[in-house]
Amino acid sequence: MASPVANRWLRPEVYPLFAAVGVAIGICGYQLFRNLRINPEVRINKEGRAAGVLENFAEGQKYAEHSLRKFVRNKTPEIMPSINKFFTDPK
Repeated sequence: MASPVANRWLRPEVYPLFAAVGVAIGICGYQLFRNLRINPEVRINKEGRAAGVLENFAEGQKYAEHSLRKFVRNKTPEIMPSINKFFTDPK
């Protein structure tokens, strides 16, 4: 038989909460991994830390202009553009 704690927290009503928290943890983990691997201001190894502050603008630009930013740059900030056009454009 399940314990009282499992009966309280493992109900079907709680699954969306677990999913939302899991997605949030995944996003945080991805951002942490991304910063540790390719952020020009984060240096983990000793040689990189000894170099001090570098003025490498090309590396910083490459980090800031990632593929998602390039994809959404010229898009309109709408969630459902076809529905918005249907209700706002005069016929």
